[in-house]
This record gives sequence, C-alpha cells and structure tokens, in this order.
Amino acid sequence: MPERDEVAEFSRLFLAFLERMHQTPQGIARENLRDRLRDHLEVEPEDLPVVSASFPSFDLPNVQLALESWFERAEVIGLVGSDRGHHSLADLLELGGVHGWFGVGAVDYQRLEIDVGVEMDCVAFGFYLGQQGDDRYVALLRAANPQYGRLTVQVEVLATSRDAGERLMKALPDLVREHNVFRGKVVSFEPHEFGHGVGPFRLHPRPGISRDDVVLPDGVLERVEREVIGVAEHREALLRGGQHLRRGILLYGPPGTGKTHTVRYLLSRLPEFTVVLLAGTSIQYVGEACALARKLQPALVVLEDCDLIAESRDHLHGGENPLLFQVLNEMDGLAEDADVAFLLTTNRADILEPALAERPGRVDLAVEVPLPDAVGRARLLRLYGPTLDLSPAMVDEVVSATEGTTASFAKELVRRAILLAAEAGTAPGDTQLQAAAAELLSARDTLTRRLLGAADRE
Repeated sequence: MPERDEVAEFSRLFLAFLERMHQTPQGIARENLRDRLRDHLEVEPEDLPVVSASFPSFDLPNVQLALESWFERAEVIGLVGSDRGHHSLADLLELGGVHGWFGVGAVDYQRLEIDVGVEMDCVAFGFYLGQQGDDRYVALLRAANPQYGRLTVQVEVLATSRDAGERLMKALPDLVREHNVFRGKVVSFEPHEFGHGVGPFRLHPRPGISRDDVVLPDGVLERVEREVIGVAEHREALLRGGQHLRRGILLYGPPGTGKTHTVRYLLSRLPEFTVVLLAGTSIQYVGEACALARKLQPALVVLEDCDLIAESRDHLHGGENPLLFQVLNEMDGLAEDADVAFLLTTNRADILEPALAERPGRVDLAVEVPLPDAVGRARLLRLYGPTLDLSPAMVDEVVSATEGTTASFAKELVRRAILLAAEAGTAPGDTQLQAAAAELLSARDTLTRRLLGAADRE
C-alpha cells in the first residue's frame, strides 16, 4: 500500500476510534446537547454569537449566585462525554451536534466553604438554561481547574439577541459584587495546588477580643483606634470635608509584644468590614487582595511581618524588591474615597523605613508597640492568669524580675505555673508562679526566652 494511502487509512481509523470513545455507552439513551439547547433557545444555537467572561477562581459561588439572580427562571443541566472540559461552548455544540459526542447528563458540583463551618454546592460544569422576559439564554459555567491550566472561573453565554447577551455580561460584575458571599468575612488567600495564582479562600472566625484584653502603654491603642475605627465611624464627615478614607497603619516593635493581638482586637471592633489576611508568601497576592477590598469595602487588608518581604531581593532587577514596592503601589492605587485600611506589622521598622520614605503617603501612622513596662507586665499576669491566686507581693516580685520580657513571655509564664500546679495536684498560686519564673529566667532557658521575644539579660 502506498505511503499516502497508509496515512489516510490511519487517519480514518483514528477518527473512528475517537468517535467510538465519545459515544454514549450502549443501552443508555442520552439526549443530544445541541438538540436540548435548540429546544430551549427556539433558534439554531450555531447562529448565535458566544460572549464570555472570566472571574477569579475564588468567585465561583458568587458567579453562580449572580447568574441565578439574573434569570427569572432557569434549569441547570450537565454533560456526558470525555474531554468536555477542554472544549469551548462553540466546539461543544459542533462536536455534540455533528458527531454526537456529548449528551445531556448530570451537573458537576464542587462543595466550597463560604463561611466558617458553612459549605455551598457550586456548579463546577453546567449549563444554565435561563429566561428573562422574552430573552432566552444558555450560560455555561465552569470552575477553575489549575491542574489543566484553567486558572479562572469561566462563563460563556448564548442569548437570543446580541443585546441580551451584552446586557448580561455588563451586569454580571455588579451582580457578583452584590451577591458576594465573602462580604464581611475574614479570609486569607491560599495558592493553587497546581500552577500559579490564588486558590480557594480559607475563612477564619472573627476574633472576639475586648479592649480590656489589649495591654499597651497609655495612649498607644487610642492612636491606632482613631486612625482605623475613627475614620470608619466618621467617614461621611471626612468625605464632606474633602478628606480621603484610605489609610495605612504600621505597627512596629520587637516580636511578641502584641502587634498581631492588637490587629485581632481591631477586627473585633469592625464586624462589618471584610478582612483579607496576608502573611509570608501569601503577600504576593496583594494585588488580588486589594481588588477584593475595593469590591467589598469597607475592608481591612492585613499584611503581617512585612520585614520578611523587605529583606528579600531580586537580583535580576538591580537588587530592588519588586514585591515590597508592589505592596506600596497597591496602597497608593486605591481611590481616595475607598474605605480600605491597610494594617502592616513588622519587627524591623529599620528595614521598611527606606522604602516607605521613598514613597510617602502610603503609611499615615506608624505606632511603636514596645516591650511592656512594669504596669503592663502586672496587667498581663492578671489577664493571662485569672485563676491564679496571687498576692500583691508576689506580683511585684515577678514583675521586677521580668523586666525586658514580652507579652508572649508572660503568657508562657502563667501557662507553666498552672502546669506545675497541676503536676503537684494543687491550686495555682504564688509558689507555682515563683517556680515558673525561676525556670524561665534560668541560664538553661536562655534560648526559650529569646524565642519568646525577651531581651537579652546581662
């Protein structure tokens, strides 16, 4: 057989193999996808233009709710057939109609967390056959699938008129914002298991910390409250006065002094704010975090341990730090009336200061969270050890011995005293606190003290 004939024969057999692989299993009668869409639209699907849009992967539940709010009536159907996820809506129509590769089947769902302990079944691959007034629609909704290179939620729409399709596409972003399930929640970004980009959110319970639970020197907390909470409470007056609402607050000081605890208190005071937490490698998603904050304001964007990204260097770009500069540029890029607060924490303000000085206006207030003084250390003992029966003399003794230690040190001190009492089978009190202090202040616990943030002792 000539070589050309062999190639033609191979092509014929291979095409037949593909068609056989896509055929519905024998004994199962499946309705043809194209026929079902034609019956719904009452016109030939191929004659209608396809309009499409994409959204971040975490927006799947919001896109679904947006679509459902647009339609007055809608039915959701699925698809049977291999490799369906790799074809566009136009391809699915052609392959399903001409070759009969795809039939109507069950809808694919993903169960996603939309609040702490609350999950939602989201359409991961399905066709909405919807109607609004006289307009009929087919909307194919697909979840992101980073394993196969699809990093966004995708919507493809057929409508019985071009105007109808364009109206839906124009309205969809506002509907996603209106029906957003993450509004007022505390979220953090997670990377995709496969590829780059943001994966599903991790949702966190909002802290319930009272003002009495925050131990700072006089005047420190008041300054932070005025900038974060005060601006939120008086936003209308500020706008009338021509003042901006966006603000940046830097909390700096040694490790273990209560910077994160102060941030958690602020989250407790602003229950209506959407909060995005970024720390460590997740700070690379600051662009996505700011986009979400703009969409769901009032919002807080928390960037913890910013000194870690400030210390990194990109040797391909002259030693500069593009991630830190991106953070600062995102802070400056918000509209002045955007009710978004940035809360930055750092253990090394000296590292951040040069970059902040080069780009003034990003941080409106820098507040030191210092090591607790004697009054603060006494308050911390009572805060962390309300069940300890302590005499004033013992409190004074321990406070005097623990100069230069942190809030984290005080917390561990109380925990160890309660553990010693439990081991002895007695109620925790002066004896156990004194013994715990002696252990933590001994030479053998030098590294422990450093890990708790305490200053080196002479």
